[in-house]
Amino acid sequence: MSSINSSARLTVITGPSGVGKGSLVKQLMLRNDQVWLSVSSTTRAPRNGEIHGIHYNFMTVEQFSHLVEVGGFLEWAEFAGNCYGTPREAVVQQLSKGLPVLLEIELEGARQVRNSFPESFQIFIAPPSFDELERRITDRGTDSPEAIKRRLLRAQEELSAQNEFDAVVVNDDLESAVTEIEKLIGLI
Repeated sequence: MSSINSSARLTVITGPSGVGKGSLVKQLMLRNDQVWLSVSSTTRAPRNGEIHGIHYNFMTVEQFSHLVEVGGFLEWAEFAGNCYGTPREAVVQQLSKGLPVLLEIELEGARQVRNSFPESFQIFIAPPSFDELERRITDRGTDSPEAIKRRLLRAQEELSAQNEFDAVVVNDDLESAVTEIEKLIGLI
């Protein structure tokens, strides 16, 4: 395994569904071409339009299980009958090149990364208020009322964990939140 450049940093971004993690990461990537965004591996089949290596690294259950056995993931989980994980080797390769690496993952994954890669810097993205989070999730129009209730219950659990993180960024204004993250991870 190659050594990691001391100027490179692994940054984890997490927060509840609907908080705007994806929008923040998209803006960070558009504004900072030196940052490498990790591509997760999954055992699920590609959806229409998804490309291997860009959206996910698609693999068989056997390939995924082997990587779990040999410690090949920084974090992994099973969700809805499929497995998802962050490949350790790809992250370490990018860090050894001196590139800052970004992971956008869920709370449990962030906790696993904290244990498997304790030198990571972890940022929790919080909504300006719980009411605003509920509005965002509802306004997406992609979930049933039952799914919205489940997401909001999960969000309450996730919000109570924010003190576990190195920093908390409130996503009230996208531009301000992106700038704050850039400052936290040393991009500006």
